[in-house]
Amino acid sequence: MGFGWWKLFGAALVGILFFHGFCGAETAPNFSFMHNATTAPDISYYDYIIVGGGTTGCPLAATLSQNYSVLLLERGGTPYGNPNITNVSAFGRALSDLSPTSPSQRFISEDGVINARARVLGGGSCVNAGFYSRAATDYAREAGWDTRLVNESYQWVERLVAFQPPIQAWQSAVRAGLVQAGVVPYNGFTYDHIYGTKVGGTIFDLEGHRHTAADLLQYANPTGLTVLLHATVHKILFRTKGKSRPLAHGVVFRDASGTKHRAYLKSGPTNEIIVSSGALGSPQLLMLSGVGPAEHLRAHNITVVVDQPLVGQGMSDNPMNAIFVPSPIPVEVSLIQVVGITHFGSYIEAASGENFAGSSATRDFGMFSPKIGQLSTVPPKQRTPEALAKAVEYMNSLEAPAFRGGFILEKVMGPISRGHLELRTRNPNDNPSVTFNYFKDPQDLERCIRGLETIEKIIESKPFSKFRYDYLSLAALLNITANSPINLLPKHANVSRSLDQFCKDTVMTIWHYHGGCQVGRVVDYQYKVLGVDALRVIDGSTFIYSPGTNPQATVMMLGRYMGKRILDERLASDGN
Repeated sequence: MGFGWWKLFGAALVGILFFHGFCGAETAPNFSFMHNATTAPDISYYDYIIVGGGTTGCPLAATLSQNYSVLLLERGGTPYGNPNITNVSAFGRALSDLSPTSPSQRFISEDGVINARARVLGGGSCVNAGFYSRAATDYAREAGWDTRLVNESYQWVERLVAFQPPIQAWQSAVRAGLVQAGVVPYNGFTYDHIYGTKVGGTIFDLEGHRHTAADLLQYANPTGLTVLLHATVHKILFRTKGKSRPLAHGVVFRDASGTKHRAYLKSGPTNEIIVSSGALGSPQLLMLSGVGPAEHLRAHNITVVVDQPLVGQGMSDNPMNAIFVPSPIPVEVSLIQVVGITHFGSYIEAASGENFAGSSATRDFGMFSPKIGQLSTVPPKQRTPEALAKAVEYMNSLEAPAFRGGFILEKVMGPISRGHLELRTRNPNDNPSVTFNYFKDPQDLERCIRGLETIEKIIESKPFSKFRYDYLSLAALLNITANSPINLLPKHANVSRSLDQFCKDTVMTIWHYHGGCQVGRVVDYQYKVLGVDALRVIDGSTFIYSPGTNPQATVMMLGRYMGKRILDERLASDGN
């Protein structure tokens, strides 16, 4: 094969450009209730205060505003008018933006895997790859959800933000390869999570415009909702004097200029503060407010309101491993569209690039690009800024054919391996310390291996034959994926890399981390925080397992679902 072939194709892991050029930014809805936090009064009062205008917070606020006054506090800005968010052509650019005003805030877990958390109205739905798929019916049943209301809530979301993607040649070949590999039956296009192979939904419309959880604010009662942007909540306020349990009654937040504001609940037995700040932000805010492991809080000079040792525990991130398959022919540009849902606990998906023309400066933004921290060519602990910079530099030196091909990936469902989250500082703008313990449980590693074996069957299948070089074995593809561009020649040129070592060395995130405020441990099954009153957490931090193949549909559904449940509870209470 020779040195030149490895140089041309071996580095493609570090940067498929999915699209180039712009489609034009989506125009902002006329949200009269949306303001910069600098315009907020020093003190204000509401029936509900929601901390976090993300994938759950937006549909929750829209629902509660129908009957009550709601304050929605978002630490980031608006997604509207930002082409790096609203256009599929620019996927990844928000993730690669490391500025303080970026809609995405990078963090690195203690495992060494580079990750991101959203910092924008609409949350992760503004910066993700757009795949839309519901949770399994068993998942909803185990969560204790009302299945009728769950279905209605999904449909409420889907009317505004979900679409059927166009399936072209690469994705069609992966789909047929999955079926031939035994991931059956083929279920066609569906939002439902069912075993077999299917085409899922997307939040990108046919014109390539992203639709996010922020769009769900179109359902809001504009007279009942106030949305404040660039509003960072520093603390939840509790009343303890004369109370059998601490009572949440307000929050302290700062605007972009650093000015402090206070928002309080109006007097009333059923008014509440709801935290929807995500798997990192929600346990972090509880701890900063004095709800968490007492010893850890005291170490940060935080007054303990409730000793709750399980806050920050049960952190999980679904490990992802991908194999790059160079193609002898051009392939279409695609993000995740087809998925194989196996019985052994791994999900198989694919994304592709194309043989493009353009300057090297545009080659930074693919789903597996080092520009966004997705660098699997060195083990996690070695993914230093220097390694990332070297990978980006090398990627930009390659000719266009090096990017012709695509990735087939597997994501471990679950996972069984768990970690924890701790405070680093008392500044809510700082990332907490989080450990996910990828593959600590051997069952997770086994599922990764079986997922890679399934990918091998897809690559060797007849439907996929036109997109592969016949002389490239799986061992060669693993070497391509795992060894460039840090070394141009394979590290194990004459030795077959074991699949278990490949799983450990090339693990990346698929941005589906969860836990930290789990149901039955930190919150009850109505999402009320244990040990205090008038405080709930409603978001992905409450999940024991990430729902479906992608959680965003269920996280949006949960906001609508719990909004309706809370309204129904209050209606019943008022009726009595």
